Amino acid sequence: MPKLEVKSEYEPAGDQPKAIEALSNSIIEGNKYQTLLGVTGSGKTYTMAKVIEKTQKPTLIMTHNKTLAAQLYSEFKEFFPNNHVEYFISYYDYYQPEAYIPRTDLFIEKDSSINAELERLRLSTTASLLSFDDVIVIASVSANYGLGNPSEYKSMVQRIEVGFEYSQKSFLLKLVEMGYKRNDKFFDRADFRVNGDVIDIFPAYFEDEFIRVEFFGDEVESITKHEYLTNNKTKELEEAIIYSVNPFVVTQDRLANAVKQIEEELDDRLDYYVKEERVVEYQRLKQRVEFDLEMIESTGVCKGIENYARHLTGQKPGETPYSLMDYFEQMGKDFLVIVDESHVSLSQFRGMYAADRSRKEVLVDYGFRLPSALDNRPLKFDEYIEKAPHFLFVSATPNELEIEKSSVVAEQIIRPTGLLDPIIDIVDSEYQVEKLHDEIKKIVEKNERVLVTVLTKKMAEELSSYYQDLGIKVKYMHSEIDAIERNEIIRDLRLGKFDVLIGINLLREGLDIPETSLVAILDADKEGFLRSKTSLIQTIGRAARNENGRVILFAKKITASMQFAIDETNRRRKLQEEHNKIHGITPKSTKRKLDGSLKLEEHDDVAWKKQKMEKMPAAERKKILIELNKQMKKAAGDLNFEEAIRLRDEIEKIKKI
Repeated sequence: MPKLEVKSEYEPAGDQPKAIEALSNSIIEGNKYQTLLGVTGSGKTYTMAKVIEKTQKPTLIMTHNKTLAAQLYSEFKEFFPNNHVEYFISYYDYYQPEAYIPRTDLFIEKDSSINAELERLRLSTTASLLSFDDVIVIASVSANYGLGNPSEYKSMVQRIEVGFEYSQKSFLLKLVEMGYKRNDKFFDRADFRVNGDVIDIFPAYFEDEFIRVEFFGDEVESITKHEYLTNNKTKELEEAIIYSVNPFVVTQDRLANAVKQIEEELDDRLDYYVKEERVVEYQRLKQRVEFDLEMIESTGVCKGIENYARHLTGQKPGETPYSLMDYFEQMGKDFLVIVDESHVSLSQFRGMYAADRSRKEVLVDYGFRLPSALDNRPLKFDEYIEKAPHFLFVSATPNELEIEKSSVVAEQIIRPTGLLDPIIDIVDSEYQVEKLHDEIKKIVEKNERVLVTVLTKKMAEELSSYYQDLGIKVKYMHSEIDAIERNEIIRDLRLGKFDVLIGINLLREGLDIPETSLVAILDADKEGFLRSKTSLIQTIGRAARNENGRVILFAKKITASMQFAIDETNRRRKLQEEHNKIHGITPKSTKRKLDGSLKLEEHDDVAWKKQKMEKMPAAERKKILIELNKQMKKAAGDLNFEEAIRLRDEIEKIKKI
């Protein structure tokens, strides 16, 4: 087994050595729950990496949103360059689940747009988990949703070795059963092509290489890897393992059994509607399921096939669905689950099941789905929290649940940089907008940034417009802005293209902006989720990466939550000051390089060439393809999937000329 090894120029400092030792020992001793209470800027991510290295356990790192997941993926790829670091989030660019509103008799069809690169990364994750031991997976809540049976997925593999005999016909039929399509003209991911005794396979989880298998009769003469665009050979192989195109692919026997079970369930449900004299629901369900069965029998799939997951995986009603954690279990190894920003992530995981259940119960009741669709669901919280052998909860403000369950709670208060928690000022909220404007001007003069939190989306938009009219360079951010645009906004703020970012609760977790020296919290005394003690501490922490960090709480009174946040911040500040004095540390602002993943590449020269593409010689077009492919790989590697997909579309257009 390759060793999980951290590569970094840094060494543990401050509270990190003590936290790493305590958490690692607790996990090695077999304890199930641990908590890392680490303040903003104390290097929690580095501590997580060192715990993984010390325990040597395959690890699933989960967080509550895609933006944080992308940031963690980038960091852990750097920490573990020689190991398998994978990325597993929802592969939808857009997703509208099917739903029915009885009051208005409105049925909303499922509508979605799948991101091909994210789909490849998910497949790469499942393939790596079944192939390697040194795996670290960064995942969003998507890891809690149902997947195919991992043992079934593992059985749907084709292993092929040099010098062994295989029937070419059987080999090709196996590829088809695994979901691969023959395509001799436009060879792409999840395709295979045949040229005499040479079979090329483009595994669904490969990025830019394909596998070439050369036969001599029925004997495998050679197995090689080739670059997709240039066709250049990159590696000689003694064997190759090819996995199916998705985790829901099943054997023909399993599919036949599933069809039979679906038919039996349909008959039972139709009998129920007859007894209840519900003619509309009877006809609706009969028509829908019979059509789905025809599609499954003829093509192996249908729209919404995930609603028949229980039958396809062979599970019983109400049984816990398979999820990504089952793929870790399939490795036969002890593994670790790290829950980042656990104070938010665990709450979100808890609410997933109820929201999914309420929507599907309506669909089942009114004849849009069979009752078995209810078993296509995310994990219940109790199932999730008991599923893994070891959990590590990571947060600056862990909830009581994490503290109560944990055998060890390791505090990480001291920052290696010596940075102090920010100074907190309380300002009367009367005329808070005007007072904040005066403060913003002072910060802008020093070429530093300001974060402002408000309570509503409308307030964010109106305040942004008001300050713009006063000559302030400002933008707002809320939940309706997608992940790619959010990343671009954050990058532009760091670059100084604007100076003030206004938001709601999105400004609490994961915003690593060292240039921010002022955080302003409007209406800080309005008790509620956005002004709870946990939210206030998280928001205050956004100013803890700058040596001039300062927070203004605009309020008419000091609430209990405010007092707790002020006291805790002052406690942490005092501990850091004492540490700095003893060790002679002068606080310095965090230095963090700008994330290249947020930058859209310029392709003006390439675009100019493409205008004359049809008149170009084939050799010149090939050069363009190679150039575009390099840019696509870079964009995908930087998690800039929107740009990667655009470039991939351009490549496909050129190849068809």
